[in-house]
Amino acid sequence: MTNEMINKLKQFKVIPVIQINKVEHAIPLAKVLVDNGLPVAEVTFRTEAAAASIKAMSDAYPEMCVGAGTVLNAEQVDQAKAAGSEFVVAPGLNPNTVRYCQEIGMPIVPGVNNPSQVEQALELGLNFLKFFPAEASGGVPMVKSLLAPYVDVSLMPTGGIGKGNVNDYLAIDRVVCCGGTWMVAPSLIENEQWDEIGRLVREAVELVA
Repeated sequence: MTNEMINKLKQFKVIPVIQINKVEHAIPLAKVLVDNGLPVAEVTFRTEAAAASIKAMSDAYPEMCVGAGTVLNAEQVDQAKAAGSEFVVAPGLNPNTVRYCQEIGMPIVPGVNNPSQVEQALELGLNFLKFFPAEASGGVPMVKSLLAPYVDVSLMPTGGIGKGNVNDYLAIDRVVCCGGTWMVAPSLIENEQWDEIGRLVREAVELVA
């Protein structure tokens, strides 16, 4: 992960983690994010529509920073890259996926939640990592404990983060940004509640300003 990409994500503070079931929802959703001040998305590879949605968003809004989430293997990395992803995020640390990303120059943020995984990541030359699942893995106290011995590591906590606790994480030195789904819940997307998503996005932007 380049410093340029890390600084870009740092500027957003909150990264909407999005599950899209229908490609036709991708562009309206991208418009809502851009129009309401959060032009960034991590589109998870949990659905068949993921790659096509990333491409639709990137093509329609080139100014958006669009990445792929829940990337589990090299094949998905290739799909994400072909679709225009600027970065990929993984739930765990798979050395094979990391090395493949490094070979093709794709920034990757793998998931970790303990010291051994952090050291594995450092061994692979990575120091910007996703802390996942954040709340279930000990939350804010665990993030502080994990960062203490690893002075070069910075984190993107994701999982169980919402408007009630996002600023607790962002207040920690070397927490670059947080992943969150609360402003882009799958039910809101499915029901095409763009105005409500817009309101939640604006609220999130103001909350972390």
